[in-house]
Amino acid sequence: MTPTPSAVSSSRGTVLVTGATGYIGGLLVPELLDAGWNVRALSRSAQRLDSQLWADRIEIVEGDVTSGQDLRTALRGVDVAYYLVHSMDGGGDLARRDRELAQGFATAASAEGVGRIVYLGGLHPEGVELSVHLASRVEVGQVLLDSPVPTAVLQAAVILGDGSASFDMLRYLTERLPVMVAPRWLRNRIQPIAVDDALHYLVGAASLPQDVNRTFDIGGPEVMTYEQMIQRFAAVTGLRRRVILPVPVLTPWLASHWVGVITPVEAGVAKPLVGSLVHEVVRREWDLDEYAGQPERGLLGFDEAVTAAMRGVEPDHVLRNALTAAAGAIGLGVLTAAFVRRSRSAEESRPRAGGPRRRRRPS
Repeated sequence: MTPTPSAVSSSRGTVLVTGATGYIGGLLVPELLDAGWNVRALSRSAQRLDSQLWADRIEIVEGDVTSGQDLRTALRGVDVAYYLVHSMDGGGDLARRDRELAQGFATAASAEGVGRIVYLGGLHPEGVELSVHLASRVEVGQVLLDSPVPTAVLQAAVILGDGSASFDMLRYLTERLPVMVAPRWLRNRIQPIAVDDALHYLVGAASLPQDVNRTFDIGGPEVMTYEQMIQRFAAVTGLRRRVILPVPVLTPWLASHWVGVITPVEAGVAKPLVGSLVHEVVRREWDLDEYAGQPERGLLGFDEAVTAAMRGVEPDHVLRNALTAAAGAIGLGVLTAAFVRRSRSAEESRPRAGGPRRRRRPS
């Protein structure tokens, strides 16, 4: 498949963006153009990019990341390749699918002589068992780092921006629920980052020295709990302080289905997001600042990031309607009952100590 002619040329070189139809990819493209890069995008359908204001300023290759030939066509002549592909639906064998896609991308990038790969992964703690989704993102980053192509893996926690799935979950939970039950692990520490700051670091990673092959933590200036994020979001957007009741039985499985009932975020997407909240995700180093620097205005604080994200966004108060709120409570009750039944079933099926008991014959 032949790339469409480029409308611009640049002395900085050519970058390929995979996932340009996604949230981060769609915002990254114009930032790279403004930084002087010639941008090429790989998409299964060029028409999906037609609505973007920058569509006529880039090259587009129609193809699929599952095809080695399509990847080599898209990567030919590329200096820097952004790998912004990961599964969020949780369907099938997520880890195997993401691993194979990353291996195929790394192989094609090496064959075409790409100078650098940049990947956006997940911030995570060391030495603990991670959720399936977060563990898969860590593995993808390692696959790329182990390839012959120098790679920068940027690791972020919650990205604060309208359209980010993690931000949307925070927004709708806060706006729709004046009172909520929540798991105790909502008190784990998180270091969110404004989407504009994440984009700044992603663009900067394209110009790293060739010998740099490593992970970089990225995050905003504040560390807080998810509970604090909810309360701060409410304060910034003019809502009353939320009442949060901690409960011990709200597992990630149950919580993700609860989020699916209360918010527009589908349970399949909520599950990996909720699973990541079980861990404390705090930036351990600031090394990328030495290469890319910080934005001239500095890193945005949480309140500023929320204000920017909500600018021009209509507030959503669906669950202030009593009937809808009742439906949410009923949905939570049903899910809780399902969890209890599930636990009881597991307990009853567990073998008893001493083996099965014999029944006495009637005399």
